[in-house]
Amino acid sequence: MKHDANPMQRAHQSLRCTARSKRSGRPCKAPAVKGWKVCRMHGARGGHGPGKDHPQYQHGGRSQDAEEIRRLVSALTREAREHQSAMND
Repeated sequence: MKHDANPMQRAHQSLRCTARSKRSGRPCKAPAVKGWKVCRMHGARGGHGPGKDHPQYQHGGRSQDAEEIRRLVSALTREAREHQSAMND
């Protein structure tokens, strides 16, 4: 029998999912989705994108951009305090 006569041959030869079981620690062994490192059961092509299109998006106060701005403000405040204490000494 020719190997391409079996439609599952490509699935058997494809890359395997890189996810591991929490319980046993063994790899998943399911075929990975094309272009992904995991199978369909472990998140390939699943879920919503981030941002305002996500159904649970509320205000963006904890978005990556907001967190980055908070880190920058904290760093500037820390630097200003250090500069102020150096000027007073």
